[in-house]
Amino acid sequence: MKVAEGSESNFARGVTRRDLLLKVGAGTIVTALGGLYVVSDRLTREAKAQTRADGRPRLPPGQRVIEVLKPMGGQPGEPGRGEFSVRIRGDVESPYALDFQALSKIDPVERTCDVHCVTGWSVLGARWNGVRISTLAKRARLRSGVRFVIIEAAHGYTANVPLEDAMRDDAMLTWDLNESPLRRANGAPVRALVPDLYFWKSAKWVTGLRFSKTDEPGYWEVRGYHNRADPWKEERYA
Repeated sequence: MKVAEGSESNFARGVTRRDLLLKVGAGTIVTALGGLYVVSDRLTREAKAQTRADGRPRLPPGQRVIEVLKPMGGQPGEPGRGEFSVRIRGDVESPYALDFQALSKIDPVERTCDVHCVTGWSVLGARWNGVRISTLAKRARLRSGVRFVIIEAAHGYTANVPLEDAMRDDAMLTWDLNESPLRRANGAPVRALVPDLYFWKSAKWVTGLRFSKTDEPGYWEVRGYHNRADPWKEERYA
């Protein structure tokens, strides 16, 4: 049996009792601080043999594939879509705010992305629905010299992301995962998604995007985590 880091206290949803017994027999269950998560040796081997369009291996070094997205703790924000609001502001010409209904109507897209947690797990081929950060930035009309977006979340949490990463086609504010609304533990009603950086940069329970000319290290960065967080360079800690 393998051991992995994590903070979820319940068994990963979507695994039936029969699946669990089969996977225990195959030695593919991981323990995560009181919870159980499925590691797929097959998917891990396959991903290691695959290459992305940019030439990098699909699976960054030190990662193993699990089959269900794992919540990683944190203090949840307001769970209801009816109470949701996000502010787009900072070094922009046209700051604005949106409720959930307005956000969900701004050129919604679906993207299939892999995500990689700093603790060593990856989820492959997850389908996310949301709006691209680049679309929201265009509407706000960024001022010259903007180099970062500070993702703001519930209870003062922030994550700093270089603008070039935030403007990628698959960087989003997202509300659905695999055709179902996000679970509260996974960031509902809306979380960020910046899949080419370690997953802590994809802040849950988003309340705002603040565009900035200067860098502002966020919650985990000031506590010793790497400022950039590139999984392929294993930029885990400063």
